[in-house]
Amino acid sequence: MSSDEALKGLGEHIKNKCGDSIIDTKVAFSELTVTIKREQVVNVLTFLRDDAACKFVQLTDVCGVDYPERVERFEVVYHLLSMHHNQRIRVKLSTDAETTVPSVTGVYPSANWYERETWDLYGVMFDGHPDLRRLLSDYGFQGHPLRKDFPLTGYVEVRYSEEEKRVVYEPVKLTQEYRSFDFMSPWEGAKYILPGDEKAEEEGGESK
Repeated sequence: MSSDEALKGLGEHIKNKCGDSIIDTKVAFSELTVTIKREQVVNVLTFLRDDAACKFVQLTDVCGVDYPERVERFEVVYHLLSMHHNQRIRVKLSTDAETTVPSVTGVYPSANWYERETWDLYGVMFDGHPDLRRLLSDYGFQGHPLRKDFPLTGYVEVRYSEEEKRVVYEPVKLTQEYRSFDFMSPWEGAKYILPGDEKAEEEGGESK
């Protein structure tokens, strides 16, 4: 049996056991992806961990994906590993900016920091998480930087104030809205004097 056939068989097994909790299973590029209902994530992941045909006892990653054009713009993706069967599986679900996703920290303790990272970068809330707070960005950070609509400059900038002798947060200020660039080749000869070139001209004039 090929690896793809084995994964398809595993997908059918999961669908038969989990029933309506499963929306779809798909094998592509020798990888099995299982799409599930958001509210069933704890039950499905518990099954995948404990079932003898699965034994996905290790959660290797939880990440987010942003599709702003969708009503449920976020996908939360779980990557699981079965050392016993030497298989990997991807489980994903959809949510929006307001709807929480059940935390799976009770199933996989390693989900703690993964869910914190997903909340920090995408703003996906995990219901039942024991300590949901920012992980990579600062506590005073505004917004979620991996959302597609997050501005590249951010909303605030951080600097040390010599006057106040502390770190201060301020709205981002673009001191120069438009920048001028000269793409002229140096062989064409610029019509202005670059900083430092005036010294070379003075020395040349003296030598004459």
